[in-house]
Amino acid sequence: MKSARELTQRRAQRVRRRLKKHSGGRARLSVFRSSKNISVQIIDDATGTTLVSASTLEDKKVKGSDTAAAERIGNLIAERAKKAKIDDVVFDRGPYLYHGRVKALAEAARAAGLKF
Repeated sequence: MKSARELTQRRAQRVRRRLKKHSGGRARLSVFRSSKNISVQIIDDATGTTLVSASTLEDKKVKGSDTAAAERIGNLIAERAKKAKIDDVVFDRGPYLYHGRVKALAEAARAAGLKF
């Protein structure tokens, strides 16, 4: 039987495989969610570099494990992406369901101007 970590990695790879088929050379907006924080980065897969990133760890005063924090990070990543002249990305939810904090982050980023 496979461990929980192996199953999580397998789910993430399955999502990423589908994204690469349909990405069309766009950058990837990758989400990492832990029990206490959420972080997001925009990655250029062609060069393997992180173009822009944001995390709840940047502000120690604010609780990072709620949907309000995810919305703030979604707005922040969209702002930083606009400054870097990135407006079109593909959303990589990784092994996480599109629900709760992940959904709040994605909707906030869309509302702030990112297209995906």
